[in-house]
Amino acid sequence: MRPVTAKEMRALEMNSQYLGLSRLQMMENAGRAVAEEIEKRFNPPCMAVFLCGPGGNGGDGFVAARHLAASGFDVEVVLVSAESEIKAEEVKTNWRILRSMSSSLRLRIEQDSSQLSRKEGGEVIVDALVGTGVKGALRSPILQAVEMINRMEGFKVAVDVPSGLDADNGEALGACVKADLTVTFHCEKVGFQQARGYLGEVVIKPIGIPLEAELYAGPGDVYLTSETRRPDAHKGECGRVLVVGGSDLYSGAPAFTALAAYRTGVDLVYVAAPEAAARIIAGFSPELITLKLEGDFLNPDNQETILPLLSKVDAVGVGPGLGTREETFAALEALFGAVEKSHLPMLVDADAIKAFANFKKKMRNPAVFTPHRGEFQILTAKTVPDQLVLAGELIREEAEALGATILL
Repeated sequence: MRPVTAKEMRALEMNSQYLGLSRLQMMENAGRAVAEEIEKRFNPPCMAVFLCGPGGNGGDGFVAARHLAASGFDVEVVLVSAESEIKAEEVKTNWRILRSMSSSLRLRIEQDSSQLSRKEGGEVIVDALVGTGVKGALRSPILQAVEMINRMEGFKVAVDVPSGLDADNGEALGACVKADLTVTFHCEKVGFQQARGYLGEVVIKPIGIPLEAELYAGPGDVYLTSETRRPDAHKGECGRVLVVGGSDLYSGAPAFTALAAYRTGVDLVYVAAPEAAARIIAGFSPELITLKLEGDFLNPDNQETILPLLSKVDAVGVGPGLGTREETFAALEALFGAVEKSHLPMLVDADAIKAFANFKKKMRNPAVFTPHRGEFQILTAKTVPDQLVLAGELIREEAEALGATILL
């Protein structure tokens, strides 16, 4: 598999959850994988010291420690944090299990960096302090724990990534564990190529993430495209969208399209619709800015009203509820040309797809087409196969030929 960024790995985990694989299951698989790699290299009653943070990486370490203790290893777990800092339920679950294992392993809580100044013992030292999610320079007491691990003698095993390594660019975040073995999950991380001096031997272990987590769009894909609005952002900075749709028969589709744009974080949405439809659309929400077009349906005479807006917006959505009249198709051909000339991203939906099939050409501006199977056949003159892989191949070929993205 290709290497992934930290954010892409998080997206895969989110999609796996959506498909029914819990974070607790993934954590169990990850920890078991680490224990297996240690058991391949060392035999009980070898001593293994785990230095764990309060996050998911520490949770993976808790699981690995449990498995090694059950196999007869001499295990000591050091939580480099206060217990109250453990927030995720799956991490809490595995910490509670360790708390009940007083006969088979030793636990220490060392949340003060001064407690970490002494040198720890152990044939195996497991680094489970922080994982791929860490950004910025390491802070106390994690920083001191990383420095201490590097001073310790023994075989150093990093869980997923060496603590202090930026998984995306391979740089050390002030300090970084120098591992003898890195047990990474699912696939390598993008920064590994630049970080070989910290990784030691790299072993990739599956944690149960299904292929469908990459094949299907899910919450993780939304996460990848989402940005956080700055507290000082002003109106318009996060996007202005024009929706062209509606007719004497249909008003709901363009209204829902506009509201969906607001839902994603867009600041301003203009809806250009025939006058009767525009009045109904305005009633959906006071946020919607409606432009009332003359006539009962989109026609070439409406261009004078629509075209000036292209200089005010960042993207255009066209098609929902327009209808399939000849005059509407003629107006859409002119609108496609104007949007292309403005180099604006464009979403092409519903009746606009049917219109485009009449004057089809390769797109020169960023575009997304959203056909259902029937509209895809009108657009391409091809039938979508029932098999997912074959369908994906056909859609990819047609998207490339069109110069656009096709969301079937």
